[in-house]
Amino acid sequence: MKKKDDLKLQVNEAILACQDKQADDLTILELEKDSGAFTDYFVMCSGANPRQIQAIADAVDERLEALGLRVTHSEGYKQAEWVLLDYVDFVVHIFSEKARQFYDLERLWKSAKRLEPAELLAKPKSQRLSAEAKTTSTAPKKARKKRA
Repeated sequence: MKKKDDLKLQVNEAILACQDKQADDLTILELEKDSGAFTDYFVMCSGANPRQIQAIADAVDERLEALGLRVTHSEGYKQAEWVLLDYVDFVVHIFSEKARQFYDLERLWKSAKRLEPAELLAKPKSQRLSAEAKTTSTAPKKARKKRA
């Protein structure tokens, strides 16, 4: 369970790095175990130009290195049409709009589950429900004054 939580934290940090550099069309795919996938997650986003694509890649790399995680393989940085950053358990894809439409990874991996960034660090449902119950049961009810 610890490894799974660490992985979600790492993926979330990659997402935050993309968002910090105003990446467009951020998509997270959770790949199915029995699909033949070589990784657990794809983080995909787009940049408006080569300079932004490289800035996004640099931000992801710096943020994950701060966690002690180094990229195991990268491709496409110089051309900045499609930068791939492989962290073994997840892969970050940073595309130009043209390359993203052409390769259409979302269609190729259509069986994968699409996630919102907030879903990665969501608390288990039982913890959320108990936390919500505490906040609603301890909140004082204010009596309304009636105006005549």
